[in-house]
Amino acid sequence: MKKIAFVITAILFVSTIQAQIHFGPQIGYTASKLTTNTSEITSDFKSNFLFGAFVRIGEKFYVQPEINWLTQGGIWETSAGVGPDQIKNKLEMTYKTIQIPVSVGWRIIDLKLANIRIFGGAAANIATNKKMKIDGIDQPLEDADWNDLLWQYQLGAGVDVLMFALDVKYMGGINDINKNDFQWDGKTLKSKSNMFTVTLGWKIF
Repeated sequence: MKKIAFVITAILFVSTIQAQIHFGPQIGYTASKLTTNTSEITSDFKSNFLFGAFVRIGEKFYVQPEINWLTQGGIWETSAGVGPDQIKNKLEMTYKTIQIPVSVGWRIIDLKLANIRIFGGAAANIATNKKMKIDGIDQPLEDADWNDLLWQYQLGAGVDVLMFALDVKYMGGINDINKNDFQWDGKTLKSKSNMFTVTLGWKIF
């Protein structure tokens, strides 16, 4: 009798866990920007794409780890002079990244075929390749001066329709991309990587 009860309990437990776990691939669009500590340098967005996979554990309240491959970075510009004599200098920084976000979410509206979620969490970004261009010319990088691990917080909202999951999130930089004081155009820069992402996931399970 005890063995039967144990088997039934185990089956119910496994069924419950299976019903609460979803996973699948995802693709998305990113717009990243490198903020600076000076107003004399303007910062523009770089647009890119991402691809990856996610696992969602739970229903009304859930945890969602992901792994994504993407490129982030930004463009800095300074200007000197006025009118036709104005000179603009541009620096472009590119980080190819393996990103591992973990979110905690809450399904606030649950309909039969769709639901709406909000979530927040943190992400680790592991740089696999770093490049810098100044005025369109590739520049050598001292790896010791640039962080290989970037941390970001994230806030967002999502919609599930049938087997599809659409998420929109903002990711704000926690640590600087540069380890040491970086000099450019006579200024010492500190910078964080911020980005917006829109992803479409397919829950294959």
